[in-house]
Amino acid sequence: MTKPTDIRAKSADQLGEMLLDLRREQFNLRFQRATGQTEGASRVRDVRRDIARVKTILAEKTISAAKS
Repeated sequence: MTKPTDIRAKSADQLGEMLLDLRREQFNLRFQRATGQTEGASRVRDVRRDIARVKTILAEKTISAAKS
């Protein structure tokens, strides 16, 4: 699980890359679950929450850039 303060310190480009990596991991975890090779249900939940965190902070950065 990534802390919000660590995510806020990154640039928009870094957040985009992080989001892409998290989505790939989520995809792979879905395949593992479908084939019965689950790593653990908690990791699926953590990845989903990290994706939400990144998307929220990315939206905040976009809004604050538009106001400036």
